[in-house]
Amino acid sequence: MRVFVTGATGALGRHLVPGLVAAGHEVTATTRTPGKVAQLREAGATPVVVDGLDREAVIAAVLAAAPEVIMHQMTALADMRSFRNPDKLFSTTNELRTRGTDNLLAAAERAGTRRVIAQSYAGAGPDRRSGPLKTEEDPPDWRPIRSAVQGPAAIRHVEETVPAAVPEGIVLRYGTFYGPGASELLLDALRKRQLPVIGGGTGVWSFLEVTDAAAATIAAVDRGAPGVYNVVDSDPAPVAECLTYLAKVMGAKPPLRIPAWLGRLLAGEFVVAQMTTSRGYSNEKARKELGWEPRYASWREGFRAWVSA
Repeated sequence: MRVFVTGATGALGRHLVPGLVAAGHEVTATTRTPGKVAQLREAGATPVVVDGLDREAVIAAVLAAAPEVIMHQMTALADMRSFRNPDKLFSTTNELRTRGTDNLLAAAERAGTRRVIAQSYAGAGPDRRSGPLKTEEDPPDWRPIRSAVQGPAAIRHVEETVPAAVPEGIVLRYGTFYGPGASELLLDALRKRQLPVIGGGTGVWSFLEVTDAAAATIAAVDRGAPGVYNVVDSDPAPVAECLTYLAKVMGAKPPLRIPAWLGRLLAGEFVVAQMTTSRGYSNEKARKELGWEPRYASWREGFRAWVSA
């Protein structure tokens, strides 16, 4: 199939593009950075330099490629050192999830592209209450945090707009990425003991190894009914357990532990909520309907492979 991939040089895109090419698809891949064109060409794609927020340029690029599938992987997540103000940190990403999504959907309509696959979020969040793992049927239940208003709204925009706007709109909620080229800052912070466990670390996190994310996305090219899918591993667990284990396999000292009140002063309310109230997600629907099984069913085996690579 002819597949148009936006955000193709990001943490996921660098695995997704060669995987699509290896599967026999004809790939047009975009980047905002001219210096990354050679990387895309070497991966076997036809590169296009385009800003996802430039509506006319996006439409022109899609019309030229005439894709059967559009993949929306546009984010701006290069500097992830402080989560004290998530709306500021993710401001460009939030715009790409709103205006950028609308631009791609307009292009899909003009080009007659039936299937659009868009990225969403199944990472840790400020859930209102504890409970079972979240499925795709659970309504958004994040409690409002003053510094994190735009992000949830942008995620909701993707999840509501994509399935409604095209005949085959699919939204993939990815868990917290790790693996080759993803979350290197996590390793660095743990090594320096700059990532403490806050408030007991009882929040449940869903992780996802980045090549497993690429495999699920490739599966969605020709599988899966329209709708939302949680793409996470099969072992959601309390973040204290996950970070302690990762530090151990790295050969680092265990993370420091601090009370929630101190965490609020140092890292902000959003991070405290991630560490204490997140519920985690179920991947049952993605495994059943996309025919996808994560190679790393548990972050335990995935962390070991990541650190030893």
